[in-house]
Amino acid sequence: MSKIAIITDSNSGITQKQAEELGIYVVPMPFMINGQDYFENINLTQSQFYEKLAEDADVSTSQPTPDSLMTLWDKVLKEYEQIIYIPMSSGLSGSCQSAYMIAQEEYEGKVFVIDNQRISVTQRQSALDAKEMAEAGLSAEAIRDKLMETKMESSIYIMLDTLHYLKKGGRITPAAAALGTLLRLKPVLQIQGEKLDAFAKARTTAQGKNIMINAIKSDIENRFGGMDKGDFWIAGAYTNNLDAALEWKREVEAAIPGFDMHLDPLSLSVGCHIGPGALAVTVTRKIHY
Repeated sequence: MSKIAIITDSNSGITQKQAEELGIYVVPMPFMINGQDYFENINLTQSQFYEKLAEDADVSTSQPTPDSLMTLWDKVLKEYEQIIYIPMSSGLSGSCQSAYMIAQEEYEGKVFVIDNQRISVTQRQSALDAKEMAEAGLSAEAIRDKLMETKMESSIYIMLDTLHYLKKGGRITPAAAALGTLLRLKPVLQIQGEKLDAFAKARTTAQGKNIMINAIKSDIENRFGGMDKGDFWIAGAYTNNLDAALEWKREVEAAIPGFDMHLDPLSLSVGCHIGPGALAVTVTRKIHY
């Protein structure tokens, strides 16, 4: 068994059951809904979450408490010598910075917090890459360095079905949201590194899908050595619309032949800001070590 344990959080889309199968640990992200505490995949399922969102419940995201992190780290360090911890991007949550400070002060040389700015299926891929590198015998320092060195070699494109939740969360101005709703726009957002940024505006779902497929094709050609090289992973994500997501998977696989697109529900920490009906596609360069 590897002497290095891999821990990520539920923003990776890895459920507690999948984590057990993969030999990875997953910290459940906490939520406050109408004054009550919930934890993703523990006492809050995807469908329950979107039901509450549809009821206009007061939903807010939180970060794991220092105590809950330290309890898990202490437990894992009884079995393993070191930990690689890959939380969600610091650009999207403060949980990464908190974990980094605890690791520096209490677990120096034992816990390595990786801020390689990933979320959802790209964060999942980082956890799988870290696991593979640990099993191949790389040191914790070498795994950290490789994950950090390749942190910009991934893109996410997300098409929203509604601007309501971005507006509610104060992520865009009410005027911009009203204009988008009036024009029935389907905004396409991008995560490249830290932030969730506007990428393009589509008038229809079909146009939005086209924009996203062209964007990843451009990344493949211009950043990842071209389609022939096949040196990249394609993955997709969605919020609360499995049928539309499966159709999207078929469309992406037809546009980029020879790839089986991994598909996951988008993590709830992102879902609460963008709402149901969103579709995403990601491209990530494969790690070589």
